Amino acid sequence: MTNFYFSSYSEEQQFQPKKKTIDFLLNYSKALSVIDYKAMKFEILLN
Repeated sequence: MTNFYFSSYSEEQQFQPKKKTIDFLLNYSKALSVIDYKAMKFEILLN
């Protein structure tokens, strides 16, 4: 069954992300703040 789903997959295939996508992810990660308090985690987006 696995061979059926992955038979067309080529290891030589490489994806190139767009600059817009990379910029979005970098800006998001810069604005994200995670605070650990006791047994809880708070995620805050500082925008």
